[in-house]
Amino acid sequence: MNRRINFEDRGIRAGLLALTAAVLITGVTWHGFASEGAATAAAQVAAQTPSVSRAIAGGRDSYADIVKVVAPAVVTVRTEGRMRVAPTGFQQPDEDLLRRFFGDQFPGAQRGSPRGPQMPRQMPRQSGLGSGVIVSGDGYILTNHHVIDNADSIKVNLTDGRAFDAKLIGSDQPSDLAVLKIEATGLHALGFGNSDAVEIGDVVLAVGNPLGLGQTVTMGIISAKGRSTDNEAYEDFLQTDAPINHGNSGGALVSTKGELIGINSQIASVSDGNIGIGFAIPTNMAKRVMDDLRSGGKVRRAQLGVGIQPVDSDLASSLGLKEIGGAIVNSVTPGSAADRAGMKQGDVIKSFNGRPVQDTNSLRNRVAESTPGSNATVVVVRDGSERTLTVKLDEKEPAKNAAAATDSGSADKGALGVTVAPLTPELAERADVPKGIKGLLVQEVDPASRAAEAGIRAGDVIQQVNRQPVQTVDDLRAAVRRSSDRPALLLVNREGRDFFITVRPS
Repeated sequence: MNRRINFEDRGIRAGLLALTAAVLITGVTWHGFASEGAATAAAQVAAQTPSVSRAIAGGRDSYADIVKVVAPAVVTVRTEGRMRVAPTGFQQPDEDLLRRFFGDQFPGAQRGSPRGPQMPRQMPRQSGLGSGVIVSGDGYILTNHHVIDNADSIKVNLTDGRAFDAKLIGSDQPSDLAVLKIEATGLHALGFGNSDAVEIGDVVLAVGNPLGLGQTVTMGIISAKGRSTDNEAYEDFLQTDAPINHGNSGGALVSTKGELIGINSQIASVSDGNIGIGFAIPTNMAKRVMDDLRSGGKVRRAQLGVGIQPVDSDLASSLGLKEIGGAIVNSVTPGSAADRAGMKQGDVIKSFNGRPVQDTNSLRNRVAESTPGSNATVVVVRDGSERTLTVKLDEKEPAKNAAAATDSGSADKGALGVTVAPLTPELAERADVPKGIKGLLVQEVDPASRAAEAGIRAGDVIQQVNRQPVQTVDDLRAAVRRSSDRPALLLVNREGRDFFITVRPS
């Protein structure tokens, strides 16, 4: 049985009265339990944040002065577009069925017309709603790609009541950013802050137009940095608990100095509403994308030409690494920048241009933000020792994207719980294995085995175990035995893609 607190209890009531009296006497605002130490800490925080200090000095614990500066720069973005439904393969059989029962009188039927693919159906015009941030006095606005995607017309509403048709300067789906331009005077632009200097715990304000209610300001903190929700996108999100809802997309995330530090982009939710997990694109990334879109209409990104995956504890143990982190190379594209520089499958990338690589997302972003054609210094760990490689970066083109392998899993029936067979040319042809792949074809996986737990599937080709090629069943068993109490590191090819998998010892 849960105990309900009864505030009529004399002891509790007396205590609350005494505490209230103490608060009134000291003049401390009660946001919880105030104390002399808390008041001192608050004064120190206020001293480090000039804008908050001014608000407190004026007798108000308020962010109103910041909002007055920020609000005129945050706009509402309204879009309209028409969606088209492509012809589908079942339209013709459905037409035959309708004709059989209703003759030529069913909607859309034409007497004597030849039967064939129907034209796409035009859908009613659909409206979209989002937010944007004026970032220059001559009318450039940052917003999200998904706010204006497929829009036929874009209109921008300012807080002073003015409305303008907006021109789309450029849009970049991988970063979910877009740049608009309006022809207007008297605009209030918001200055960029240094998003790299933002720290977890910093107070932030989110400004936008949630749910079409009109401009709304919410407050929270920076909950995390370097977040990613899509392994194929360029993301380095600031995570915040400042409430963000539909319509906030493209709006401003600002610091208590009134500086733009992020463009609100996504929420994580099980209810399609705010649960305190929102994501904003950091302004350092947004500014680079904006500059490229303004100058050339597209974003130029560099690429290494490798497939990568995270180094977890099992991989680190298999490779004899002292610490978790970095990105292991599971494939190298022939002729790519990495290939020309001598990078090898199995290398663990530890730093890029002097900055540590924590995970695959950080490496992808750092490569992408580099200038195509420039030289990059890459430190890798190979066979237990560090090597420094100089890589002349290629330019990433949509048609030449290197596949990034991110799956985890895999592995034998006496040693690992799999039935395998040497990959002969005939077997490779039957199993549709790409030419040049050598190793053992997995024919069956015991559902209760370590291999199944690790993720190995029938049809996989085991090429290496602990960096050594395996061509026979005896090779596989011997390699697994040598792993002893460490996880076995397997190089597997699945449908033409190489990736590493660790299989725990029994």
